[in-house]
Amino acid sequence: MSQKTMRALRCMTKGQLPVLQEISRPDPAKGELRIKVSACGLNFADLLMVQGSYQDTPPYPFTMGMEVSGVVDALGEGVSGPPPGTPVMVFGGQGGLADYACFDAARVSPLPEGVDMQEAAALQVAYGTSHVALGYKAGLKAGETLLVLGAAGGVGLTAVEIGKLMGATVIACARGADKLAVARAAGADHLIDTETDDLRDAVRALGGADVVYDPVGGELFKAALRACNPEARLLTIGYASGDVPQIPANILLVKNLTVMGFYWGGYLAFAPSVVTESLAELVRWHAAGKIKPHVSHALPLDQATEGMELLRARKSTGKVVITL
Repeated sequence: MSQKTMRALRCMTKGQLPVLQEISRPDPAKGELRIKVSACGLNFADLLMVQGSYQDTPPYPFTMGMEVSGVVDALGEGVSGPPPGTPVMVFGGQGGLADYACFDAARVSPLPEGVDMQEAAALQVAYGTSHVALGYKAGLKAGETLLVLGAAGGVGLTAVEIGKLMGATVIACARGADKLAVARAAGADHLIDTETDDLRDAVRALGGADVVYDPVGGELFKAALRACNPEARLLTIGYASGDVPQIPANILLVKNLTVMGFYWGGYLAFAPSVVTESLAELVRWHAAGKIKPHVSHALPLDQATEGMELLRARKSTGKVVITL
């Protein structure tokens, strides 16, 4: 590989596994900067992009990788900083699974010196989703009960952690004792094993839910809906189960419930300050030791498809990170 080329994980056509290729190293355009990538977090959305079913799937072919950490390598025209050598993180939506990547400089956030690059790559989507969803969107209050579905997954685990920081009583739902142990370590007050327990009855026995955080969908959403207290808020974050639930409006009416759709990346288009202010707060929390991303697997770039399979088979907890 020459100094003018780099490795990149490319998604060539819809439905086909991405392939590792040697391509030209990009030069930053006007308003962009180039990052020498250190780490890139994987997300469930990456699986949907391969299938062509994600709402923001780029045109094929494209380089995969939504959230990265690294060091500024070069500045494009009109960009005054951060200067080369600065550690940074960025949510770019694509391009991160490569040795080098160019991004809009306005999206790039400087990092404190000495930050763990794997943790920085794991911070943005998962913690950003939960921070904005629970605080800005649902208005979770101290003393309320938060029910987290898929509580050992990438976003679910951060919802447990942030819910506790916000003063909520957290009920964590996950499959199996090992995953529930991870949720307990993140601060969950109560655990429900969705393999063996009746979710609706278990939540009701604990006093019901005031806020539901759901990245799973399917039957678990339906059970959670029926375990809600009056005026509860339900956040529909994603559908890892593959089943988009249909909501019976009469239940919403009787209990005065509110179902909220939430897509973190969408705010970058219509209210970017919501995301940038949240990320700045999360970086401060991380520096203060209030949050610590859980990375269950760190794999090299040539094993990125194996990392995606861990997500698909639900064999990971927290985040899977690709290192470069």
